[in-house]
Amino acid sequence: MATQTNLGADLEPPSTDLITLTRHILSRQRDLGAEASGDLTLLLIAIQVTSKYIASNVRKARLINLVGLAGVENVQGEDQKKLDVLSNDIMVNALRASGKCSVMVSEEVDDAIIVNGSKGTYACVFDPLDGSSNIDAGVNVGTIFGVYKVEDPSNKSVKDVLKPGKDLVAAGYTMYGSSCNLVLSTGQGVDGFTLDEALGEFILTHPDIQIPTRGKIYSFNEGNSLHFYEPTNKYLESIKYPANGKPYSARYIGSMVADVHRTLLYGGIFGYPDDKKSKDGKLRMLYEAFPMAFLTEQAGGVATTGTQRILDVVPKNIHGRCPVFLGSKDDVEDLKKFYDAYEGEKRW
Repeated sequence: MATQTNLGADLEPPSTDLITLTRHILSRQRDLGAEASGDLTLLLIAIQVTSKYIASNVRKARLINLVGLAGVENVQGEDQKKLDVLSNDIMVNALRASGKCSVMVSEEVDDAIIVNGSKGTYACVFDPLDGSSNIDAGVNVGTIFGVYKVEDPSNKSVKDVLKPGKDLVAAGYTMYGSSCNLVLSTGQGVDGFTLDEALGEFILTHPDIQIPTRGKIYSFNEGNSLHFYEPTNKYLESIKYPANGKPYSARYIGSMVADVHRTLLYGGIFGYPDDKKSKDGKLRMLYEAFPMAFLTEQAGGVATTGTQRILDVVPKNIHGRCPVFLGSKDDVEDLKKFYDAYEGEKRW
């Protein structure tokens, strides 16, 4: 007779000490002691609620074709989809209702949103649904956000968000896919949470995320390589045809949230450079480049335009763009060497 195997003998019982996102945020507030007003806590809890609501609508959209065109273009000249508009409305209304946000910038709205009557001490910048063109294909999409401090709520204006990314007090993203993941930093490292739909809570599943010092994956849209400047192409050539005979693997999803999420966990480099076609790059500073650069640095990585630290760039307008390279420290430093070699030579 065959011997039965005890399949559960070596399995650890699940932890009964569940750390929810709300508990995590409150613990961060307690760490600040008397300095904490609680305003940022309430704002982040409002963002958590919007993430759950948008996640629910993304699932529904894939069933009822809510992703059809809304019939208008956003400020970027991109066709707005119904779900883009819905997600934007969810974000704006939740942040306004929190009472802690007095200035907002959304990818979907031309001008900054000034919340009249609000005494909120924070400004929030966000892309409510990044990668929405991929929804029909079942590709992961997400919400990206950053939070700035408003110095004088009685005199709030667009100037409260026209600041370099190094002034962010919090940043994160929520990724909607086979699971719903929220990744957050308040300047004390990076933590990842997964939505437990049965509980209706985000549970800490990836504490203290650290990007590996070097990875084995590069994530660029090489369909644009004809337009890339020489430093970018030279760097890509160096990792595809290395002297050690161990080329990097190419992984490009086309949804920034998904590509950066993989880079945070596995290492490597993500890049969306400026090129001969897009002189300033394609990614927007305030609600794409800055929050992702903030997370990358907090996780021990590096984020650069090729010639400058991304978080040092000062935006001139709310929808301004910049080149983006971010990921493992050694990989990004390797790329910077190619830009340094061409610095000042005007060869591209």
